[in-house]
Amino acid sequence: MKIGELAELSGLTASRIRFYEATGLIAAVERTANGYRDYPAEALSMLEIIASAQRAGFSLEQIRQLLPTGQGSWQHGELVDALRHKVTEIEKMQERLNQNRAQLLVAIESIENRPAGLNCPDRKEWVLGRLRESGVVPERKKNSR
Repeated sequence: MKIGELAELSGLTASRIRFYEATGLIAAVERTANGYRDYPAEALSMLEIIASAQRAGFSLEQIRQLLPTGQGSWQHGELVDALRHKVTEIEKMQERLNQNRAQLLVAIESIENRPAGLNCPDRKEWVLGRLRESGVVPERKKNSR
């Protein structure tokens, strides 16, 4: 199939497909007599795998290391290990995002419901105090002098 058809079916641009070919993520293809690239049907599957892996957070280099080389087969053990590692990374990222969200919600609530009549420095300290009380900002360390 020609690159335009492959691009349409995969949802990728022709330039992205050429980039993947140039960097060895998909097998280079022979050109026909008229100079067009002629991709096999398997190229579409490989592009879908690459795009899916990128959406999951894998870098192109990580993907390259996991893909089978040439006509080789998948290294199932390494693939499963990499997928499990990525799941762990995502879980840690979710935890950090949940902490960030909680901190922002406490800050918003504290700012919106601060006592009237506080001057600017006192408002800042009041909001920080609420953040410390909620545990999203660590308590200030006391000087040991």
